[in-house]
Parts: sequence; C-alpha cells; structure tokens
Amino acid sequence: MSIRDDIQEFLTSRRARLTPEQVGLQSYGRRRVPGLRREEVAMLAQVSVEYYSRLERGNLSGVSESIFESLVQALRLNDVEERHLRDLIRASENTVRPRRPRASEQRVRPTVQRMLDAMTDLPAIVQNGRLDIIAANRMGRALYAAQFDTAILPPNQARFIFLDPRGRDFAPDWDRAANECVAILRAAVGRDPHDRQLSDLVGELSTRSDEFRLRWAAHNVHQHKSGSKRIHLPAVGELSLDFEVLELTADPGLMLITFSAEPGSPSHDALQLLSSWAATQQSTDSAAAAPQNP
Repeated sequence: MSIRDDIQEFLTSRRARLTPEQVGLQSYGRRRVPGLRREEVAMLAQVSVEYYSRLERGNLSGVSESIFESLVQALRLNDVEERHLRDLIRASENTVRPRRPRASEQRVRPTVQRMLDAMTDLPAIVQNGRLDIIAANRMGRALYAAQFDTAILPPNQARFIFLDPRGRDFAPDWDRAANECVAILRAAVGRDPHDRQLSDLVGELSTRSDEFRLRWAAHNVHQHKSGSKRIHLPAVGELSLDFEVLELTADPGLMLITFSAEPGSPSHDALQLLSSWAATQQSTDSAAAAPQNP
C-alpha cells in the first residue's frame, strides 16, 4: 500500500467514526455509510468540498499549517493521531530511504546494558518501534521468558501475541494487548514507511492472523508512554504492573521500558518471587554451560 493510500484510509476511518451530533451538527436523511459526510468535514474545516476531497484522496502535499490544524479539529484527532498524520505527510514528501540496521544486528550500547543490569529488582527491557525486544535485564528476561523461547530472534511482541498460543495466557486482557500492538505498529509505519522489516512483519501477521488483519484495517494508532498491564506467568501467577517508557535519545527508535508494582501488593510479592525464580534459572543455566571436569 502506498503512503497516499495510507493517508486516504486514515482520514476516511477518522471521518467514519464521528457522528453529526458529536461535532454539533444536525443529521438529515438516511446515511448509507456511518460517520460524517465529506461536505460536513469540509464545512467544519472551513474548506471547499472539492479541496477536502483532494485531501482525502491522499494529496496533502503543500497543505498549510492553518488548514492542517483545521483538519485536525474537524476530525477530532488526538495528539497521537495528529502526530501520525504529520508523519504520513512527511513520509509522502520524503523520497530518501535511510539505511537502518537489521533487527538481528541491532544492539544496545554497553552503557545502556550496564544500566539495565543495575536494575536488579525491576524488570526492564529495550524495545524498538517494531516491538522487537532488543535487550533485557535478568528480571526482564524472566518476565518475557515465553517470548525469548523462540527460534526467531529477536523476540517480537506482536508476533507472540497473535501467532503464539501462549500469547492469550500471557496477556489476560488479550483484546487490549492485541489492539495496542497493532496501533503501535500502525504508528511505526507512519513514521518510517520504508522500513522493510516492519513491512515484512505486517505482511506476515496479516497473512497468518485474521485478528491482526481486522485490527490493521481500523487504522488506529497508539504510542506507549506509561500505564499498567496484567500479565500471567506460570511461575508466579498473575501480576498487575505499572510501566514507564523512556526514549533513548542517543539511540533513535529505541525505548527503555521498566515495570514495577505497588509496594505491599500481591503483584509486588509476585515480582520478588519472580526474582528468586530468575536467580534459580540463571544458576541452572550457568551450571549447564560450565565445562565438566574429566
């Protein structure tokens, strides 16, 4: 799909989710399709119907900032959606395709790994925009042990959620996790539509998962910043964890994600149990890797 097609379908999907009542308009007559009509969006954005139709066909080249802001207001775009639309416009105007390392070649800097390893009580991982887990500390590997148990490296959270049967056990709120995975990947495509590995991942998931394909068609976008999630692990049971996402500004595209639990809560106790389990696993792995005396 071309960038222009992405712009067209994104604008169409945002228009379809709004009703006249939501934007202060009266509804007249029966509507063949849900959402606002093009002329209603054009009126709200204070542009002609012909001009808005051109925009919705994906031709946003040269759009002024004032018209862009009017379009954002008319379609009630949130901050993440506005940024996504800007990314799509920028991508449509940029023909330069920067070289990027393959996921298998991507590494964190030694100082970042040292910082990860210093976090002994909290799970922490480094993730890229494709949802590959590039690095983790001991607790992070324990939290995502099922994801690391794969022949395809680096582990990818979207591939695990949609294609691995263990994904539904790992994420008790599976629908929410699935929606967020797809929306994060959709935003990543807007930022870098020339990322071949990202395109290959989306193609693989679309081919192998009806659940993914239906969500991808919705054109929803999401950006991880902070929040909470429920995770179920066979070793310790269910955890309710808060997470924080920090961009590694020296490593564009990489994010440090840390997980914690309220002190004294069952999830905090479960994290301590997970730490003990991870230490046991590490000792077992080290013993297995050690050379045997003759």
